[in-house]
Amino acid sequence: MIPVPAPAGPGAFVHPALFYRDLDEYVTGVGGFVRAALAADEPVLVAVPGPRLEALRESLAVGGGSGITWTDMTELGRNPGRILAALQDFADRNPGRPARIVGEPIWPGRSPAEVLEATRHEALINTAFAGRPATVLCPYDVVGLAPAVVRDARRTHPTLVERGRDVPSPGYTGAPADLDRPLPEPGGPVARLAYTHGGLAEVREYAEGWGRRTGLTPARRGDLIMAISEAAANSLSHGGGKGTLRLWTVDGPAAGVVAEIHDDGWLADPLAGRRRPSLASAHGGRGLWMIHQLCDLVEVRATESGLTLRLHVATP
Repeated sequence: MIPVPAPAGPGAFVHPALFYRDLDEYVTGVGGFVRAALAADEPVLVAVPGPRLEALRESLAVGGGSGITWTDMTELGRNPGRILAALQDFADRNPGRPARIVGEPIWPGRSPAEVLEATRHEALINTAFAGRPATVLCPYDVVGLAPAVVRDARRTHPTLVERGRDVPSPGYTGAPADLDRPLPEPGGPVARLAYTHGGLAEVREYAEGWGRRTGLTPARRGDLIMAISEAAANSLSHGGGKGTLRLWTVDGPAAGVVAEIHDDGWLADPLAGRRRPSLASAHGGRGLWMIHQLCDLVEVRATESGLTLRLHVATP
């Protein structure tokens, strides 16, 4: 029998990874976690990929599944940068009560870039929820996922639930050391525009003209232009007053367009853009937040050479 992770005590945060090998093991482990939350009258959010979501719904309906907030992670977490805010919003809606959350941000079929950003999300959970009375259980399909993904899960989760044992993770480091590995260069033609103060309108016009020659719908092209505009505006305000925009298309399973903005800035707060900014804050990271909401994937690299944002928008 798979043990149920101990609930978070007052002020405590618990973040276990649940390693499962088949659907029965999954339903037993995750279902037991959810039932324990319901028995303790604690709010519970279940955010897992659609097929797993339906299996849990069916299982938990037998014992009473009311009081559960259900979310399809393939929609919520298509861009991993959106997940953390949703988890925090759920906890914030239940002040003074421990929150129970099931979040499965990585599943078989994710692209390498998506997996890397989802792994970054897993590492940042530890910072975002530190000191909060919450338990975030993260299931991992150890049969369907690459060994490297499972290895990184051991690094980002302080505790593990594996083969009937609930134990501290000996590999826990908080975050894998190579999350900021260099972004791969595009394999085809690249459009390029350098911009500086006063050039924001030129950036928009250039991106709009290029976008019209892609397979993006008018609505998605508008999302891309808005995201590029926000990123370029950040360059002019916080990135040394200048930047470079590159644009290209991608074929294959991850078909779409990519916009990359590089400048001399630095991302001081690793949670910037991943948590909902305060309306009262003059420096709430609203630009990066909006970029995450508009794009299907956002890759962030903050290095000694500056800040790079790579924005992905899928074509139909």
